Amino acid sequence: MTEFTTTSRGDRVAYDLLGSGPAVVFVTGAGPDRADDPVTAETAQRAADAGLTTVTFDRLGRGESPAEGRLDLDRELAAVGAMIDVAGGSAVLVGHSSGCSLSLKAATAGLPVTGLALWEAPLGDPAATTQAWADEIERLLDAGDHENAMRHYMKDMPPEWLAEMEASPAWPMIARTVATYRADAHSLAWAQRALEDGTLDITVPVLAMYGTKTFPEMPVAAASIVAAVPKGTEKEMPGAMHSWEPEPMAAKLAEFTRACAG
Repeated sequence: MTEFTTTSRGDRVAYDLLGSGPAVVFVTGAGPDRADDPVTAETAQRAADAGLTTVTFDRLGRGESPAEGRLDLDRELAAVGAMIDVAGGSAVLVGHSSGCSLSLKAATAGLPVTGLALWEAPLGDPAATTQAWADEIERLLDAGDHENAMRHYMKDMPPEWLAEMEASPAWPMIARTVATYRADAHSLAWAQRALEDGTLDITVPVLAMYGTKTFPEMPVAAASIVAAVPKGTEKEMPGAMHSWEPEPMAAKLAEFTRACAG
């Protein structure tokens, strides 16, 4: 059943809390809320059944977490912090896609993160290129040009993904959801710069994962993250098309989270 909490920035966030034991908080990337993310929901239930406390939540401006105004990185980090609180005060963050860069940023921002389990972080371009991409998204969002902001956000993704969205009668509504991607763009630009500069100050264990059937840049990104942290492990896992398989993922999360909890 959906529960709600309020962040330190005054935003109301919807979440599901399951199980008991060492905690994990799932941090999704651009796009999904809980209602249209069955893979994460199943994984959270399986991980709870395996002895973890699991938290899934609707990021700001999505699902049952409506939010107005500029949804920047500070507000998203406050939401992650609130989810760690409801999980029991400390947690492993499970980042998916741009949720990986949000999770990395949370760990460097002083939040009580015990470990990072990262699935297919979309990193690898030069930092200047990523920053220019993020700056253009910022400009388009500030101008209220949601359709072109969405097109720009997705410019390096498989073109059929965007084509399917644009072909939908709901395209104008879909495009408006890009307003919730501002923090993703900010965190990706920050993470790429930190990797390039050698300033990714992460001391907790990091598990960087990618699927058995994935885009060629994903294993490269995982390797770059592992090389940048003192306690990093790279792992190929069952999965395809930027998503994991719930059963093996839940088992790996249970193993990793228990290790992080000592």
